[in-house]
Amino acid sequence: MTSRTRPTSLRTAVATAAAVATAAAGLAALPATASAATDDVTVQYRTSATGATADQTEPWFRIRNTGDGTVQLSAVKIRYYFKADSSGTSYRFACSWAVRGCSNITGAFGTLSSPTATADRYLEIGFTPGAGSLTPGADTGDMQLRFYRSDWQRLQQSDDYSFGPSQTAYADWPKVTARLSGTTVWGTAPEGNDPTDPPTEPPTGGQTLFDDFNYTGSGDPRISSNGWNVRSNSGGPGVPGATWAPENVTFAVSGGNSVMNLRSQTAGTAATTKQTEVLTKATKFKNGTYAARVKFSDAPVSGPDGDRVVQTFFTINDLKAPMADDYSEYDFEYLPNGGWGEPSHILYTTSWETYNPDPWQAVNQHSQVRQSYAGWHDLVLTIDDSAIRYYIDGQLFGTHDAAYLPERPMSINFNQWLIDLAGQPSTTPRSYDEQVDYVLHVRDRVLTPAQVAAMVASYRAAGTTFEDTVPNGR
Repeated sequence: MTSRTRPTSLRTAVATAAAVATAAAGLAALPATASAATDDVTVQYRTSATGATADQTEPWFRIRNTGDGTVQLSAVKIRYYFKADSSGTSYRFACSWAVRGCSNITGAFGTLSSPTATADRYLEIGFTPGAGSLTPGADTGDMQLRFYRSDWQRLQQSDDYSFGPSQTAYADWPKVTARLSGTTVWGTAPEGNDPTDPPTEPPTGGQTLFDDFNYTGSGDPRISSNGWNVRSNSGGPGVPGATWAPENVTFAVSGGNSVMNLRSQTAGTAATTKQTEVLTKATKFKNGTYAARVKFSDAPVSGPDGDRVVQTFFTINDLKAPMADDYSEYDFEYLPNGGWGEPSHILYTTSWETYNPDPWQAVNQHSQVRQSYAGWHDLVLTIDDSAIRYYIDGQLFGTHDAAYLPERPMSINFNQWLIDLAGQPSTTPRSYDEQVDYVLHVRDRVLTPAQVAAMVASYRAAGTTFEDTVPNGR
């Protein structure tokens, strides 16, 4: 991330749109293809969140073996169907408690091929081999599951197909479907949908970096051993003479997960300006999928607002010479108070071919939206041999041309810095926070945002806080 001022004429605005399907509730459902003779498992359901709206939906399940033979739970998949609050809303799965162990239960979200008035998404529950088996007549015991909006806003559940507000005790619930070894054996899917449609499974295999940022502080030795550098050296981008402060990188718990907090601060002078950056020590990342969950902020934690702050998630390699054609950089950059000629909040995604720092000359492609992005957002970047695509909260934000594809591997970076000190001339101390929940890179594989969410959920269900199987070099 080089320090630069971007001429407005270089920016290319893109519009994003989300189609929200609405219809009257209560469409009839068609029966699933299962018959009583092949029903090998029965799903019982209850909920402890009975309101029309709730902080989170709480589908609790028991699965019972009603057949003659032993059932391996790893062969069982069940689906809970619901209506998303909007097409752009993303959700997160969690397991509060389970007799078979939360680490043995997976949850992934998918989209229905034939949306109805009461369902356009589903939560699919699966099991690892560690969940064991069910002998005839046995059940799993409690599985106290939940899911919630990624932005932690209250969700609407009264219009969800599988929701039963009166189900405060376990009972058979045919509005949840179950498959055993790929065959539907229980329940009725929403009209026009088949429970055997391919689900949004967590991808398997591939060379991957995943970090849940489960550290104690910037001095935690695991940070370095896991391949990260908490920056302390001087230089750009940002205010000339500012320092990069490792002590301002801290870790805390938010929403049940460990998060990394980058705090930048100033009192209006270069000497009082401290910026923050965390980056991989290795430059080994090129094509594939990059993802992070990031919390942007519009207002300072304390002190007066108005500084031209840049909050980021990006990949980059070094510029070997002005206008070198093997330079690469791909940015998510949020400016809550504007900057680079913009008067107010704006989010950029930028794909770089090269640049000349002096005199300034840039070869890049932008997408941008001028609105507030304060709060948590799921950021996904995919690079293949044809294009660069940026997604925010599951929605395509911008597609950039093959001319901007990377020639060399890059590092993965997060930083928060100030463009200059002209936005807020006050000498009153103030500080700004950017938070990061996780980062994921899958080498040479293009994943959908739903697959990213499923993969992260799978790591967390397994209790994995860090993995790096991406080799050095290409």
